Amino acid sequence: MEALAAYGIWLRGSLWAYPALEAVHIASIGMLFGALVVLELRLFGIGSALGARPLAALALPVALAGFGGALLSGGLLFAADYGDLLLNPAFRLKMALLGLAGLNAALFHVRAGLDRIDRVARAQAALSLGLWVGIIVCGRAI
Repeated sequence: MEALAAYGIWLRGSLWAYPALEAVHIASIGMLFGALVVLELRLFGIGSALGARPLAALALPVALAGFGGALLSGGLLFAADYGDLLLNPAFRLKMALLGLAGLNAALFHVRAGLDRIDRVARAQAALSLGLWVGIIVCGRAI
């Protein structure tokens, strides 16, 4: 626990480390959200000349890399200020929305949404976009 507290003091007090970590976090979210927007626009019929599977083969690894970067950088940012963050309503809402976004994505893939682009797949895409916008808004509110 002392090491975590020392890390938090160092990170919050660093002239460059905290802003650099925030920049990595924001860039990672941009990768994730950008890739999801492109794929979900395809589910809504925009760019229908592109096959959903080939587009997903490009977009999903980018989204996963962005998620991994956001998870790692977010975890390091959280460790620096966990006490205050746990009490922050925007942080708690962000975590809840992240859980819902993950559940929505899992259900989309379990039901093979890329293979049957129907109303349910489109509803899940719209929900995904809404959840991620909410996550971004909550992140800014923190």
